[in-house]
Amino acid sequence: MTRILITDDEAKIREMIRKYAEFEGFEVDEAVDGMEAVSKCLSNQYDLVVMDIMMPNLDGFSASKEIRKTNPSMPIILLSALGEEYDRIHGFDIGVDDYVVKPFSSKELMMRIHAILKRVHPETTEAQVYRLEGLEIDYSARIVRIDGEKIQLSPKEYDLLVYLVKNAGIALTREQILQTVWGYDFFGDDRTLDTHIKLLRKNLGDYSRYVVTLRGVGYRFEKE
Repeated sequence: MTRILITDDEAKIREMIRKYAEFEGFEVDEAVDGMEAVSKCLSNQYDLVVMDIMMPNLDGFSASKEIRKTNPSMPIILLSALGEEYDRIHGFDIGVDDYVVKPFSSKELMMRIHAILKRVHPETTEAQVYRLEGLEIDYSARIVRIDGEKIQLSPKEYDLLVYLVKNAGIALTREQILQTVWGYDFFGDDRTLDTHIKLLRKNLGDYSRYVVTLRGVGYRFEKE
């Protein structure tokens, strides 16, 4: 499993990135500042580091330099509320792979992570394909095929299917699904979930039988 280190002194930022990263199938570790990030990189093996710039004890620029001394090929993405060109140039000068300005879209960050990992570890990313009979999900490309034919799913239908598949056999409550797929700030009608399940089943055709309704609870992806 691909392992990433999230470094930010704001717990909410770490929690938000962790939620989406784990949803994408990554194993996640956390550090609260640059000093801890450097220490963890010395004692653990990571595939990528996401790190804030403005942190106490050791900022992201300095921490990146320290990590580069022992692991020159470690992919690093810097996060910052600063949008000045100098900061971006400085980040690239010290060898970071990407630079994301806060506030940022979690989905965009995940796409950037996938792009970097595909470049650095192409064999790892390309292997992220789920198959069950004629159902195929290519996680890296966000493509679903039925009996070899690509089907068109909305972004939320795709996220919903992936969440169900990655938790196959587990009874997922409506609240769990809404919080993970739609986000903790979802305040809409929970019939939104039912509508998306209906659309998803329609697109899955014969394979819709794997999406099982649990009355009074939620849904489960159940392999026969």
